[in-house]
Amino acid sequence: MPANWQAELAAFLPDLSAFRDSLELDSAQLPDSKGAAKQFPLRLTRDWAARIQPGAPADPLLRQVWPAPEELDSPPGYADDPVGDREAQVLPGVLRKYRGRALLIATGACAIHCRYCFRRAYPYGESQLNRTNEQAALEAIAGDTSLEEIILSGGDPLMLSDARLASLVSRLAAIPHIRRLRLHTRLPVVLPARVTADLTALLATIRPRVAVVVHANHPREIDATVGGALNRLRETGATLLNQSVLLRGVNDDAEALARLSETLFEHGVLPYYLHLLDQARGTAHFDVPEDEARDLLAELRTRLPGYLVPRLVREVAGEACKTPLELLSQTL
Repeated sequence: MPANWQAELAAFLPDLSAFRDSLELDSAQLPDSKGAAKQFPLRLTRDWAARIQPGAPADPLLRQVWPAPEELDSPPGYADDPVGDREAQVLPGVLRKYRGRALLIATGACAIHCRYCFRRAYPYGESQLNRTNEQAALEAIAGDTSLEEIILSGGDPLMLSDARLASLVSRLAAIPHIRRLRLHTRLPVVLPARVTADLTALLATIRPRVAVVVHANHPREIDATVGGALNRLRETGATLLNQSVLLRGVNDDAEALARLSETLFEHGVLPYYLHLLDQARGTAHFDVPEDEARDLLAELRTRLPGYLVPRLVREVAGEACKTPLELLSQTL
């Protein structure tokens, strides 16, 4: 048993064939694409792999991580930077899109490679926060009193060590006009051991109000161990929210989405956004048309109380906020 979450990450790095064999599948049942894997390698955690159903090539958790041949398709409209991140960069590692907020690319590392990732081609080497450019970024934030909220993103900011994260968060917390700190992270779901005592102590004691936005797409992602990690985060006093992406073959049915919202709420997490797919190159096979997405949301409203229905949105490059689907349909 690995002694810590970092050791757990290092202990599980399967190749395509070995992983497929472990799932009791063959290449006819689950074709792979070594070309897709070369562009964006297979990466997952042991926790995630344990939740995948053996012998089920259409398993919704497997679909999220398996390098598929369809990733090499390039239909019109799909791009390497579908949401305009590079245009929004004002300094290395610092993005400004929305009023009063700045987003920091804290790291390019992730514990799991989601095949629908909108930053799968992002140039992290030159465009992430590091010890060399951090001072300039923090000085820019300190000098802009219009900023009230900082979003830590990536990659995944919880891939930073507790010590590194505490250093960065403490420096941000010392800036008087920063009132809110938001962490966008998949790790409590894919690697629940990452929610350490040091992490929860940090979140419980810093001055800005904290929101932790986790990312789960399907109810089977949340087992008892993940639930425990979410409960520990909730006990820090942080607001817990969830963002999902609407994905063909994963959660494109009302039953899965309703069970996801209900399961999240059992652990103190409120549904926040249900994103239409960001049209990153290699992800077109996950797309769900807007009309179908609108019908799914309408059915969710008949099944759930309003506070458990996520807002259906698309991120449009250059817009001043996420665009609700209702408004998007009026402007096209």
